Amino acid sequence: FKDKEDIHLMQNGCICCTVRVDLIHTLKKIAGMIAKGKHLDGVIIETTGMAAPAPVAQTFFADDDVSKAFRIDGIVTVVDCKWIVKRISEKKKGTNEAVEQVAFADVILLNKTDLVDEKEVEGVKKQIRQLNKGAKMIETKYSKVDLNEVMGIKGFSLDRILETGKEFVDFDKETQHDASVSSVGFHIEGELDMRKFNAFMGKLLQEKGEDLYRSKGVVAIHGARLKFAFQAVHMLFGGEMTQPWKTGEERKSTFVFIGKNLSVPELYDGVEECLVADAGQAKVEEQFMFGSGDGFKA
Repeated sequence: FKDKEDIHLMQNGCICCTVRVDLIHTLKKIAGMIAKGKHLDGVIIETTGMAAPAPVAQTFFADDDVSKAFRIDGIVTVVDCKWIVKRISEKKKGTNEAVEQVAFADVILLNKTDLVDEKEVEGVKKQIRQLNKGAKMIETKYSKVDLNEVMGIKGFSLDRILETGKEFVDFDKETQHDASVSSVGFHIEGELDMRKFNAFMGKLLQEKGEDLYRSKGVVAIHGARLKFAFQAVHMLFGGEMTQPWKTGEERKSTFVFIGKNLSVPELYDGVEECLVADAGQAKVEEQFMFGSGDGFKA
């Protein structure tokens, strides 16, 4: 808050398991304070080191009142450069929390760089890029960082998705199925049929949503004047028409998927099947929303 910081502790001190009812209650309480004139700069949620990020992020989309009052700015993960490679390499029966936290992040603080040499830091960066190619990495000591680097990052902004084309990496279509957590990106030239793409994403999120941590992309829809930008957290999906295509700009779609058990050829082929075969198909309306059941508003 403007003149002081308020700390709200959850009932059991943990917000890492499901879409949190107590977190929703706390956010609504803060929203009520704002409605009564309390100035709010932002809300910072600090989870435990064992927390799964998805339920926290999904909380902002699962409740209508919360989604109207707040927008999620981004996910920041702090890693210990001395031990992170060992942590993300650990084989566990269930979820490896360190892997999930790295995979979900928009910004990753590479902390304790004073305890490792330059070669080790580069090794950490290489491991992290395998999990999350798009995250911004910042080297720190004692977690000291410019607040502008971790606040106002707009990690869930559809406008930012339009600006992130350079971080998308084209892949070898012969890449095999990856049972570990990874991030993949690819481009598809040409326009996609709206209904086919909607059906593809709906089926993908329904069948693979648990393994898809985050998905995002910019889509060229046949007959649409504007670019369609989307993002998803597991099965929660949303997007909207955004910027117009420039005159002479190549119509192509760009996708990024972060998750586990990703079959890259399967993802590519699924999108490729949505390409428009008949250029004479009717134009689509530019105000439609994609969805797969219960989606969130972009």
